[in-house]
Amino acid sequence: MKVAGVVPAYNEATRIERVLSVLAQCACLHEIIVVNDGSVDNTSEVVLQFAERHPNLPIRLVNLPANRGKGGAMFAGATATDADVIAFFDADLIGLQPEHVERIIQPVREEQVAMAIGVFRGGRLSTDLAQILVPYISGQRSLLRELFVEIPGIERTRSGVEIALTLHFQRKRYPVAQVVITGITHTMKEEKLGWWRGTLARWKMYWEIARAFARYMRLSDLRHGLLLRGRGSD
Repeated sequence: MKVAGVVPAYNEATRIERVLSVLAQCACLHEIIVVNDGSVDNTSEVVLQFAERHPNLPIRLVNLPANRGKGGAMFAGATATDADVIAFFDADLIGLQPEHVERIIQPVREEQVAMAIGVFRGGRLSTDLAQILVPYISGQRSLLRELFVEIPGIERTRSGVEIALTLHFQRKRYPVAQVVITGITHTMKEEKLGWWRGTLARWKMYWEIARAFARYMRLSDLRHGLLLRGRGSD
């Protein structure tokens, strides 16, 4: 199976190179696609410079003219490739290693599951705790590309993209696995933006997650109701 690594990035110029350096070591990836989601810093320049220093690596940059949110960036990356499997990685990861990448991709590439989700352990308390409580919001995951692009409205979910993915796969009963990846964390919004702006950004993210949850739960309820109605007419 052809596997593409997709990295959605918004204002990650100071952090994305360490993630690209790891992905560049992974023989399991046939290409690496960075989606610059309307950044106002020099994220795109950092990516292009990295690609120039590694001319033998299949690295592509997709520049979005305006910020579409994480769901929009992930959709742009998924539709920019014909890979069978796409593996998403956040641009602000700390401690990512090639073995983490391989472990997340392997269950899907070997057709054991339709999606594998990487969950943090042994990084730092705040991110470990968040993924213990709600593991299905992790941004590190691999899945069959055709199943991602079929999700209705996924490109409009912004920060709610992971919960939308989870609910869709549950509704369709696609097999999913959790993969523990140790010694990894990510940069918090408060560390990127300062306490006040970071806190506002965090609550905006929570709102987008809640909105996606409500929307896809409504879709699930609608489908369930249609099924019951159909059975009642038999």
